[in-house]
Amino acid sequence: QVQLVESGGGLVQAGGSLRLSCAASGSIFRINAMEWYRQAPGKQRELVAGITSDGSTDYADSVKGRFTISFSRDNAKNTVYLQMNSLKLEDTAVYYCSLDSGWKKYWGQGTQVTVSS
Repeated sequence: QVQLVESGGGLVQAGGSLRLSCAASGSIFRINAMEWYRQAPGKQRELVAGITSDGSTDYADSVKGRFTISFSRDNAKNTVYLQMNSLKLEDTAVYYCSLDSGWKKYWGQGTQVTVSS
């Protein structure tokens, strides 16, 4: 079993910053990539940012230059972060992290990010 636990969401004013964390634990034998997705009300879930096992990163056009994804491995604890700066109203969504093991994708429970004017 693999568990992903997100934290760091909350309410922030437009222009502000938040840092999301996602701690992965359990029977993790391989990590191809870890990603952040978001889903706003009435919209489909979309990929926000991803980082592969070799450190390559990719971002949705809407967040390039504002969001930064990073990864750390400390003993058995794997954590992916999403630093979100210059937040906009349209960044409001539930943010989910995922772990791609190559044969299965695992999901966290999501954390709410609300940007107010």
